[in-house]
Amino acid sequence: MSHEVPVSILTGFLGAGKTTLLRHLLAHPEMGQTAVVINEFGEVGLDHNLVEKSSEDTVLLSSGCLCCTVRGDLVKTLQSLSIRRIRGEVPEFERLVVETTGLADPAPILHTLMNDEILTRDYRLDGVISVVDAANGPDTLDTHRESVKQAAVADRLVLTKTDLVGARELDELEARLVALNPAAPRIGADHGRVEPGALFGAGLYDPATKSADVRRWLKAEAYADASADGTPHSGAHRHHHDDTHRHQHHQHDVNRHGDGIRAFSLGWDRPVDWDHLADWIEMLVTLYGGQILRLKGVVDVEGEEKPVVVHGVQHVFHPPARLPEWPADMDRRTRLVFIVKDLDPEMFDHTMQAFLDR
Repeated sequence: MSHEVPVSILTGFLGAGKTTLLRHLLAHPEMGQTAVVINEFGEVGLDHNLVEKSSEDTVLLSSGCLCCTVRGDLVKTLQSLSIRRIRGEVPEFERLVVETTGLADPAPILHTLMNDEILTRDYRLDGVISVVDAANGPDTLDTHRESVKQAAVADRLVLTKTDLVGARELDELEARLVALNPAAPRIGADHGRVEPGALFGAGLYDPATKSADVRRWLKAEAYADASADGTPHSGAHRHHHDDTHRHQHHQHDVNRHGDGIRAFSLGWDRPVDWDHLADWIEMLVTLYGGQILRLKGVVDVEGEEKPVVVHGVQHVFHPPARLPEWPADMDRRTRLVFIVKDLDPEMFDHTMQAFLDR
């Protein structure tokens, strides 16, 4: 089990209700031993009855939460927080939540957490929590590409203001979110209130079992389930290749929304040559890095008994991780899931086959 502190990114477009959600989370007793890094305390409107201790850039709440403001660069803020934790200047914390601004693209923060050598010693990415306004979400998704990206890369989607829309409008929004991101659970917030347990634990390591849970993290079946649905609202269709190609491909066509976002999976039924796979991924990143919003996968490497996990966001990839063994609830085969923008899944399919068949 990894001992680094799991980090969750809390994002959402302006007015989506992110601040209200965060305020309720900070007051929740289950948020004990959680550190929260926010832009400004004043934006959240902390309940002074909850504040136990306060300094220039740190507030300790009675719920156990430790709140810190971003002072300039996020890397320096997190480094400083780690040092102060080691010195005993701030309480121990077992989870970190980083709140972004409403206009922020979460990708640079993900890059930092995955690639900064100093931070990766103390922290590991757990997941992205994106807040979506049910009342204004469709218009926001139509007019602001940042909001589309926030939803597409999320591991958890929190729907706020659901009481302000009818059942049909809510169904249409959920269908759009499924097409953008079929693997992310959609969680309704009751006037900004969500149980913390529903938001965290989205990373590769299951906090309950203290071990890697590849199936829960990858959720490859979600892509297949969404495309196999066949209902008109999903905007998806399923495409099978001949079995002689040794792989299958599920595609979601959401161009009707103008998003240009596609979510799909690729599989390979026999062990792959790692160098060939690495060459293929390097080619994709070189040519299309900015358009590959997220890639997750578990790889059956030729000559290896242990599975290898890969995870990338745009042009930045976390170092591949070898797991102790293949999960008992997964058959031994390579599975890759993609969320991309303005790219044809067929290109990934054909080039993957070409590189691995070399």
